[in-house]
Amino acid sequence: MNPMKHSQTIALIALCLIADTASAHTGSHVVTGFTSGLTHPLSGLDHLLAMIAIGLWAAQQGGRALWAVPAAFVSAMVLGGGLAVAGLSLPHVETGIAASVLVLGLLIATRRQWPVSAGMAIAAVFALFHGYAHGLEMPQAASPALYALGFVLATVFLHGVGIAGSLLGRYAMQVAGAAIAASGLAMLFGM
Repeated sequence: MNPMKHSQTIALIALCLIADTASAHTGSHVVTGFTSGLTHPLSGLDHLLAMIAIGLWAAQQGGRALWAVPAAFVSAMVLGGGLAVAGLSLPHVETGIAASVLVLGLLIATRRQWPVSAGMAIAAVFALFHGYAHGLEMPQAASPALYALGFVLATVFLHGVGIAGSLLGRYAMQVAGAAIAASGLAMLFGM
C-alpha cells in the first residue's frame, strides 16, 4: 500500500472515532423541555408565592383539604397549560396570576375555614391562569409532556414547602399570608 494512502486511511479512521454527535440530533430538547418546565415555577415571584400559598392554605384548612386543594391546583394547572399549547385563548392571565397571590394571601391571613369543595374550586380557577402562563412560555423544541412533568414536579415541591412552612405556627402563617397578599396587591398595581 502507498504510504500516503495508508496515512490518509489512518487519519480518516481516527476522525471517525473522535467525531462528536451531529448537532441536529443531540437530544437536548428532551433535557430542555423538562428543565424549562422544572425551573419555570421557580423563576417568577408570582408563581412561587401562589404555589407556596396553596400549600400553606391547604395545611391551614387541614383534613382532606391538605391533599385535595393542591391536587385540584395541579390538575387545573395542567389543563391551563394544555389550553395554551393548543393555542386557545385565556383572557387576563397576568391579572389572574396577580389576583391569585393577593387572594390566597388574604385567605391565609384571615384563617377562615372553607368547605373542601370551595377550596378546590378556588385553587383550580387560579391554577388555570398559572398553567396557561407555563404553557405559553414552553420552548418551541420542548416536548410538551416533559415540560409539563417538570412544572408539575416543581409545583408539587412548592406546595410541600408551603405545607412544611405551616409547622412554624398559626401566627407565622398569618404573617406570611399578609406578606403574600401585600405582594399580590403590589403585582396588581404594578401591571
